[in-house]
Amino acid sequence: MSLIRTLLQLVSLALLVWIVLSYIVVFGRVAFDHPLRKAYEFLSRMIEPLLRPIRAVIPPVRVGGASLDLSPLILIMGIYILLAVLPG
Repeated sequence: MSLIRTLLQLVSLALLVWIVLSYIVVFGRVAFDHPLRKAYEFLSRMIEPLLRPIRAVIPPVRVGGASLDLSPLILIMGIYILLAVLPG
């Protein structure tokens, strides 16, 4: 069980870093060859397959002229619920 808990914690940490990097890359207009963009793309390849099934069920919510993707929030809540339920 310790391995599963550790993996879930690593996924939640990677998800939080990915969220922060997404704001930096999108709003900071980071160059294509910048290391932050490379880190964001690497994390995207890991996290997007986890978010895709959630997005299929819950589409982005329209807020004014923008849309808000709730799938990262739902994924992190699900991870923390699993961590609370798992023994150890």
